[in-house]
Amino acid sequence: MMYIRKTILGLSMSLLAFAGWAQSASKDSLAEKIVVYQLPNGAWAKQLVDKKAVNYDLPLTSDLLHKIKQTDNNYATIDNAATTREINILVAAYGKTKNIAYKESAYKGILYLLEAQYANGGFPQYYPNSSLYRSEITYNDNAMINALTVLDNVAKGKEGFEVFTDAELRIKAQNAIKKGVDCILKTQVRQSDSLTIWAAQYDQHKLIPAQARKFEPVSLSTAESVAIVRFLMRQPYTVAIEHAVDAAVTWFQNNDIEGYRFDKAIDEKSGKMTRDLIRDPSSIVWSRFYDITNNKPLFGDRDNSVTYVFADISEERKNGYAWFGNWPEKLLSQEYPKWKRKIKRTENK
Repeated sequence: MMYIRKTILGLSMSLLAFAGWAQSASKDSLAEKIVVYQLPNGAWAKQLVDKKAVNYDLPLTSDLLHKIKQTDNNYATIDNAATTREINILVAAYGKTKNIAYKESAYKGILYLLEAQYANGGFPQYYPNSSLYRSEITYNDNAMINALTVLDNVAKGKEGFEVFTDAELRIKAQNAIKKGVDCILKTQVRQSDSLTIWAAQYDQHKLIPAQARKFEPVSLSTAESVAIVRFLMRQPYTVAIEHAVDAAVTWFQNNDIEGYRFDKAIDEKSGKMTRDLIRDPSSIVWSRFYDITNNKPLFGDRDNSVTYVFADISEERKNGYAWFGNWPEKLLSQEYPKWKRKIKRTENK
């Protein structure tokens, strides 16, 4: 009898241990913090009320929890991947743990994106905060494309987003994608009779290129345009999309800077180590910004000055911004040719 009792007790303890393990396994440490940081309107901030950047590596102390609580909806943004990053992490965490809290939190984030989108299909950098340039349609740092990618995954039920089976939500996401693509096509910059690429920001009413920060002048923006092209190539084929993609690729091909790389060098004026274009026959780069009318590489500074000469901007700006890069390289060499072959096969069927 004693043996039976010990056996039952042992099994009970094992079951309790298993239950504890299962409860622990149903949580994801990063997702747990993300849920805590979520703002009342469903979005996330990139910085808290004390202006410090959100850092999920920090322990949730009482002081930090107080700051999170004090951070209101005016800090809600899609800038620097805020909100879209959190939604993606939560969806992935739900896929692993099946913790319903993560799915619900991601769902609220998706509803925020749908609410933030303008009727013309664009997305502001911040919502509802509309001060300064926060209300502009923002391709800068891929903000709008990140939002559209999340909604595209919802609409198509892929990349883990198939867990959102609500038919109404999917229809709303599909409509958001249609509006977003329409906005993208309307905002592609035209020079005379030719389409080029896209600016980083646009006036939300007139859909014309706009300035954001002082060192981000009205201009064509290479890095962001690459992300836009990639997004368009993931959409169902239309003649308008093909025309837009072809024009952008042609522009990239015609405006590269051959024989240089962007690297550290000694500044001739100050003698200090700085970043500059260095001759390299094996390298090709593109400027981050180009003049919107003549396609010359363009550089801005914190004093609101604009120049065509990289050496003229301040040392702080030379080292504090990605002025050159090889963003279109893989697009031109691999992705675009593959996409063209794919749509050609489709047309021949």
